[in-house]
Amino acid sequence: MGGSQSTEISGSTINAPVNVHMCRSLPPTRVSNPELDTPWREFDWTLKEALKDNLENFTLDNPDVKDIKILVTGQDGAGKSSFILSINNAFQGRITSRALVNSPGGDSLGFTQELKGFTITSGNKSLPFVFTDIMEIEPDAFAGSQTDDIINAVFRNVKDGYDFNAEQPPNLSGQASCLVYVIAADTVLFTDDKLIDQLTIIRKRISEAGIPQVVVMTKVDDACPLVNNDLRKIYTSKKIKEKMELCSDKLGLPLSNIFPVKNYHKEINTEDDIDVLILKAFQHIVQIANNNLEDSCSKK
Repeated sequence: MGGSQSTEISGSTINAPVNVHMCRSLPPTRVSNPELDTPWREFDWTLKEALKDNLENFTLDNPDVKDIKILVTGQDGAGKSSFILSINNAFQGRITSRALVNSPGGDSLGFTQELKGFTITSGNKSLPFVFTDIMEIEPDAFAGSQTDDIINAVFRNVKDGYDFNAEQPPNLSGQASCLVYVIAADTVLFTDDKLIDQLTIIRKRISEAGIPQVVVMTKVDDACPLVNNDLRKIYTSKKIKEKMELCSDKLGLPLSNIFPVKNYHKEINTEDDIDVLILKAFQHIVQIANNNLEDSCSKK
């Protein structure tokens, strides 16, 4: 009575007040489901061979240009080189290890003076796609000159052996057709105002010239346990969707130009699910770059 109960210990009865309400079981902690019920982006995981065939037989719409030049920049350690090599791996059907840059050294800003193009190959066939890994984006070391260098690299001739410091007029056959930002999903917080400001400057300057830009979001497996266990959960993962939306908001690029991928880094064999994500992102890069070249040709 009155909220007290008798408790018997070793044959003795002790009258001790007991809070009956405290004895009631607590409601179970509700754990948020990290997965969406349906994929927020439609994706066909069976398209690997069709994507390969489409890209292997790709023909540029602009007759004045022999290949599509794609510049790649991004955070230090985000996997720029690994992304380019992963594309090559998907075409070769094996893990490749070609050197992307062959240069005697860099300058004080830490990027390579001589730009070296990397051609994607399928078997013994060179495809009309040339990647150039230009430099890392390092917000702590950012200066206006680094931003200008990235912008100039897009507009200048980027054929093999191009001297970064040489004054050469831009031309359509040498101008980059697309700029790709490689950003790691496990570190994409965009809390550094300097980084955001510099990326915004680059994006606006290049957008004014009509050159398309794409974000490749790497390390999705490190960013999300759900995706780490099953790569096919990438478009049902709430965490990956949130990171892509944050990236779109901060950089001012549409979600349709942001692609989450997993690079090859520890694997010794290629995998279909990794390949199809990589190839789909690459196909989109090629398509918008080719559209840009076609538009440039029509304006002549």
